Amino acid sequence: MKNSRMPKEKAPADTANKIIVGVSACLLGEKVRFDGGHKHDRYITDTLGNYFSFVGVCPEVESGMSIPRESMRLEGNPAEPRLVTGKSRIDKTDQMQSFCRRRVKELAAEDLCGFIFKKDSPSSGLYRVKVYVNGSPSAAGSGLFAAAFVKAFPLMPVEEEGRLNDPDIRENFIERVFGYRRLKNMLERGPTAGRLVTFHTAHKLQMMAHSNVLYRSMGALVAHVKGRKLAEVLSEYETMYMHTLAQPATVKKNTNVLMHIMGYFKKVLSAGEKAELLDVIDDYHARLVPLVVPMTLLRHYIRKFDDHYLAGQTYLAPHPAELMLRNHV
Repeated sequence: MKNSRMPKEKAPADTANKIIVGVSACLLGEKVRFDGGHKHDRYITDTLGNYFSFVGVCPEVESGMSIPRESMRLEGNPAEPRLVTGKSRIDKTDQMQSFCRRRVKELAAEDLCGFIFKKDSPSSGLYRVKVYVNGSPSAAGSGLFAAAFVKAFPLMPVEEEGRLNDPDIRENFIERVFGYRRLKNMLERGPTAGRLVTFHTAHKLQMMAHSNVLYRSMGALVAHVKGRKLAEVLSEYETMYMHTLAQPATVKKNTNVLMHIMGYFKKVLSAGEKAELLDVIDDYHARLVPLVVPMTLLRHYIRKFDDHYLAGQTYLAPHPAELMLRNHV
C-alpha cells in the first residue's frame, strides 16, 4: 500500500525561514510605553515566535517621543482625528503622520505577511479606539499608524493582540498569514498561467471553507487567464484570494467541505466506515467535537487510499498542527 505525503506546515528551522510579521514593539516586551513599561504578550513571542520573525514598531518612540512621556488621546473628527497630549494639550498629529508616511515606505521592503497591533492605542489601535469629542469619548476610530498601515497595505492580514484571545479570530488571522506567504511564494517564483492554475487547484477546499461563492468567482478568473494579461489576472486573483480567506470558515461551511471530501471515498469505504465517518462529521456539526477530529479520520483515509489530489489540498494543513488551532470546539 502506498503512503501519500500529507501537507503539513512545520516550524521553520531557523529565523531566515520564518514568516515576517510586524508587531507593536511593547507586545514583544520592549519598554516603550508612555510610563516606561511594556505589554509583553507571551503567546506572540513564545508560541507564534516559533513560526514568525517579528519587526517591532513603536510609533511614539520612532517618531521622536521620549520614554516616559505624557499620555495622549485622539480628539475631534473620528474620520480625521488629532493626536493630543492629555495635560499639556500639545498636538502631535503632524509629527505622527510624518512618521507614518516614512515608516510604511520602509515596511514595504520588509516582506511582511501580517501585523499585530496593540489594542486601544491612539497610534496603533486597530478597532474601537476612543476618539474624544468635546471632552467625551463619544466615538471610536483607529490609531493613526494603524490606519496608515491598513491604507498602505489593504490586503495584509492585520489583527489586535486582544482579539487573538478569541479562538476563531486567532485561527483566521494565522491562516491568512500563512496563506499570504504561500501566495507571495508563488508570485516570487515567477508566476505563469500554469503555476496559477496549480496554486488555485491546491487551495480549492480551503477557499470553499471560507466562501464557495468567491471560490467560484476565482475559478472563473483562472479559467480565462490565457485570454488576458497575466499581470492583471494575478492582481485580481490576489485581491480575491485574500478577501476569501478573510471570510470566517464557519462550522456549517467546514461541514460542507468535510462531506465533499467524504464523497471521494464513497466507493471504497465499507458501510461501517461510512457510518463512523458520518457520525464524526455530525458530532463536529453539532459542536460536540473540534474540527481536528473528523479531519484526523479523513487524513487517515487519504493516506490509506493514496489520494494524491486530496493529499495536496492546503485545507488539510493551512497552518502548523502544533498551534492546535483546530482543537477548539
